[in-house]
Amino acid sequence: MHKGFILLNCDLGAEEYIVDELEQIGEVKNAYLTFGAYDVIAEIQSGDQDSFEKTIATIRKLSRVVSTMTLNVMSR
Repeated sequence: MHKGFILLNCDLGAEEYIVDELEQIGEVKNAYLTFGAYDVIAEIQSGDQDSFEKTIATIRKLSRVVSTMTLNVMSR
C-alpha cells in the first residue's frame, strides 16, 4: 500500500468543483477544502508507486488546477 497527499491550488472559485472531481477518483480517500497556502488537500492510497504516480498525473490534468505539491508518506 502506498499513501500520500497532494496539495492543490486552483482557479478562484473552483475549489468545490475540484473536490467533487477528486471524489470521483478511486484512489482518493479524502479531499478537503483548506484555507492558507493551498486550496485543497487530498489523501491518496494506491497499491504501488506506479499507480500512485498515475493518480497524481490524473489529478494534475484536471481542469482548473493551477499547481500541486505532492507529499509521499514514508513507510516505517
